[in-house]
Amino acid sequence: MSHVTPVFFDLVRVETRLYNAVSSRLRAEQGLGLGQFEMLEIIDRVPGCRVLDIVNELAITVGAVSKAVDRLAATGWCLRVAHPQDRRSSVLRLTPEGEKQLAASRPIVERELLSLTAAIPADDLARIASTLAALRATLEAGADGQPG
Repeated sequence: MSHVTPVFFDLVRVETRLYNAVSSRLRAEQGLGLGQFEMLEIIDRVPGCRVLDIVNELAITVGAVSKAVDRLAATGWCLRVAHPQDRRSSVLRLTPEGEKQLAASRPIVERELLSLTAAIPADDLARIASTLAALRATLEAGADGQPG
C-alpha cells in the first residue's frame, strides 16, 4: 500500500465523523441536517443559484440535488422561480423562513466545528486547510470525482 492510501482513509474517516457530529448537533438544535444546511448556504451565497450550481459544488447527481431542493421547498425554506432568460430552468431563492433557518444554523455549525477541532493547533489547522484547498482546486480543475 502506498503512503497516500492511509492518508485517504484517514481523510474519509475524519470527514465522516465531523459531518455526522455536526449534522447530529444541527438536527438536535434546529431540526435540519448538515446536507440541508449546505444547500441553503449555497442557495444564499450563489447569485441566481440553480440546481446545477449545487451539483457542481457538492459533486452529487442532478437527481439527488433536485429531490433535495424539492424537500427544502416543501419545508418552506426555498422556492424555485422561473429563470428570466431560460424558461426551462429555475432559480433557487431562500424564503424568509429559509433565511431565518440558515441564520440560526450558521453559529451552531461553526461552534460545533470549533469544538471538534479544538485539539488541533491553529497553525496545523491552517496548513490542513491550505492543503485541502489546493487538492480540491486540482480535482475540480480536472473535473475529477464528478458524478456519472
